[in-house]
Amino acid sequence: MAESHCEHGHHHEKNENHHHEHGGHHHDEHDHHHHDGQMHMHPVVKNLRVAFIINLSFSIIEFIGGALTNSVAILSDAVHDLGDAVVIGISLWMEKFSQKGRSMNYSYGYKRFSTLAAFITSVVLLVGSAIIIFESVPRFFHPEEVHAGGMFALAIVGIIFNGLAILRLRKGDSLNQRAVMLHMMEDVLGWIAVLIGSVVIYYTEWYWIDPLMSLGIAAFILVNATKNIFGVFRIFLQSVPQQVDEHRIISRLTGIDQVKGVHDIHIWSMDGNYNVLTAHIVVDKHARVDELNEIKNQAVQILKEQNIQHPTVQIEFQSGACEFERC
Repeated sequence: MAESHCEHGHHHEKNENHHHEHGGHHHDEHDHHHHDGQMHMHPVVKNLRVAFIINLSFSIIEFIGGALTNSVAILSDAVHDLGDAVVIGISLWMEKFSQKGRSMNYSYGYKRFSTLAAFITSVVLLVGSAIIIFESVPRFFHPEEVHAGGMFALAIVGIIFNGLAILRLRKGDSLNQRAVMLHMMEDVLGWIAVLIGSVVIYYTEWYWIDPLMSLGIAAFILVNATKNIFGVFRIFLQSVPQQVDEHRIISRLTGIDQVKGVHDIHIWSMDGNYNVLTAHIVVDKHARVDELNEIKNQAVQILKEQNIQHPTVQIEFQSGACEFERC
């Protein structure tokens, strides 16, 4: 959804171009454009549901298989896959929930719910990986016998299950689906490692390889979960999104004819993908009303090109005073 508007107080106008003068300030309200991705809502939900069922079912099989084979590597993958199942389940729920759109109380919609869910999921994964490490370290120094044949069979099934989920998700163009598909690809690589490890254990009886693989998987989970948590903190603290270059935006805006400056610029992200910007654009005091509209249109186009999905710009004349000028 690409949308741009300028607001004054609590006044909002929809579906029309509108501007007015007030105390030397020029405010604009632009059209609301809805993202074409809504047309793909049903296929997205269907694909995510299939991936969720596959992942949840197999994570249960993994926990049982890990216990039967006495393999902490299998149990580590089970924790990882269960975490992925939770992520997919949340993505599925959010995909359906997002159809509600925004409301009076939630003017940006419900995008932050997915960010909160990502934080909760990451914390759960951190706890799970800590438990895995706690169990694996003693077994690395005092290896226990594992059932290599069972590990091999589970690895084959794991590659097949995750492969089916990838084939299902690769048909979609939703960012949600692509993110989940990357999770599935990571899982396949993990199962390939378990497959190779089980073959080595079968022929060498080097049982320490099992806890070593488990520690590797746990480390992978720790690193990624920690990255996710820091990413969530950045979003909740409303830092400038990493994919947005504020200096370039200011440079491009001040390059518009008759624009004399930009101040009180704020950029943040709702969920890591949907970025919001508010800014005051100062124009020449002799600019005509029809020129202001062209300046507005150019500014909106520049902001769209700079990965801003929801811009709000306030036009001010150079001679007018602004209480936020030093912000």
